[in-house]
Amino acid sequence: MKRYLAYYNENHCENRNYDVVIVGAGIGGLYTSLMLPKNLKIAVLSKKDIYDSDSCMAQGGIAASIQDDNRKLHVEDTINAGCYVNNLEAVNTLVDESEEAIESLIKLGVNFDRDLKGNFYRSFEGNHSIPRILHVNGDSTGKGIMDALIKEVKNAPNIEVIPNVFALDIIEEDNKCNGIVAYYKDKFVYFKSRQCVMASGGIGQLFSKTTNADILTGDGIAMAIRANVELDNMEYIQFHPTAFYSQDFDNKLFLISEAVRGEGAMLRNSSGKRFMKKYDNRMELAPRDIVARAISHEIDKSNSNCVYLDATMYNRDFLKNRFNKIYSECKNNGLQIEKDYIPVIPAEHYFMGGIKVDLYSRTNMTNLYAVGECACTGVHGANRLASNSLIEAVVFGKRAAGDISKRINYDFEDNISTINTRNNPPNKGRQEFDVDFLKLRIDLKKLMDSSVGIIRNIDKLQNALNFVDEVLFKIENLKFNSVLDAEVYNMYLVARSIIESILNTKDSIGSNYVEEYSRHSVV
Repeated sequence: MKRYLAYYNENHCENRNYDVVIVGAGIGGLYTSLMLPKNLKIAVLSKKDIYDSDSCMAQGGIAASIQDDNRKLHVEDTINAGCYVNNLEAVNTLVDESEEAIESLIKLGVNFDRDLKGNFYRSFEGNHSIPRILHVNGDSTGKGIMDALIKEVKNAPNIEVIPNVFALDIIEEDNKCNGIVAYYKDKFVYFKSRQCVMASGGIGQLFSKTTNADILTGDGIAMAIRANVELDNMEYIQFHPTAFYSQDFDNKLFLISEAVRGEGAMLRNSSGKRFMKKYDNRMELAPRDIVARAISHEIDKSNSNCVYLDATMYNRDFLKNRFNKIYSECKNNGLQIEKDYIPVIPAEHYFMGGIKVDLYSRTNMTNLYAVGECACTGVHGANRLASNSLIEAVVFGKRAAGDISKRINYDFEDNISTINTRNNPPNKGRQEFDVDFLKLRIDLKKLMDSSVGIIRNIDKLQNALNFVDEVLFKIENLKFNSVLDAEVYNMYLVARSIIESILNTKDSIGSNYVEEYSRHSVV
């Protein structure tokens, strides 16, 4: 398997020293940095600008059991959505510490929406038994939280946010993480650290239809694969039922938040008829995997491009205030959602698998942690309960920070002065012929759409694995001429791990719906 270290050593890597390096500048990465001791020197590496993340785009809200809520119901809703294969200890941890997490965000400056009496405005979403979703500025929860975190991080003298950094490899010796090699300002930099946190986000760009930002190509997970860090639940990929349908989309689709259905919007097929009742008694508020498969089935059955979300039971003022972002986006596309149905399709949205971690976000590699979407705590099981992702990043980010605070060795010996390249491929003999990496990227997206999507088939999966293996064999020893080439390599590595995991699981549950193993038709 290709490691970059030997190739970069010849370029005389610049060395930078930190106590903690965090790869990723979304909510998980920033919040973790703020929870660490103020005497630690911290670097937060951002693949692009600090605002280029899924965290900034998160609309629906943040689920939390606060005040007089029944926490047992939150646990039950989470494991029911996750098809009862969740890590129950992790779920209990999430729910029990969710109120403390909300209080922490408020102290950091997050202003959650409240009613006229000053109480939190809480709403329903799919598979929640009671209203427990908190919001910021209606449907701009992620941005509201990020704005507060970014302000705090910029005022923290011990935290350095470094934009436009492409993290490449984990530096390890004897299964101990010593830092990260990255490409920054046209040179290779060794970010040496006592502890590392992977907070690099999801895998959405492996698919052509996704709600994810264009930076989310599974880089952190690919780094973990190359360093033999343990992964888990790689077969579980959530497709959001309602992305705005457009024939003209580039990199990502606009999300129509589940909160719209939580407020009562209805799904209609191409004939204008409601259809969810025949698939699930919870109808539009069934778990996302069920709704996504139902929509996919309706689209195939009618040979149409999309289904429709009907929010016309509400007036303009309510929709504009409650869903300002969605209202504006639809208006820009010629729709008045108080009058017009919204065309929607399922799209890849969230990855429940990733780097396996324990209750303190520790991986199986010493000094390496993972938080957020790239990590697999086991909280989500086979299907994530709506709005549990932001609270997971906060709860387990704080746990990671607490564990690092206890474990970090203030007598750390700087005994690795250069990058250790033992057991890495030699620099000699690199192949340097032309490969169209852009075409490889497009081919992979089409392949993942057709073979690793909402409904899966064993023969298609096996053919997909064969194709991915052939590509990896061809490109593994090539010289990459840009970070985009390396990004494509990461995408293929992660795709291989996902497909292999599906084939090895030999089961059909939740978001991993495999026709041959399923005991149910469609849902």
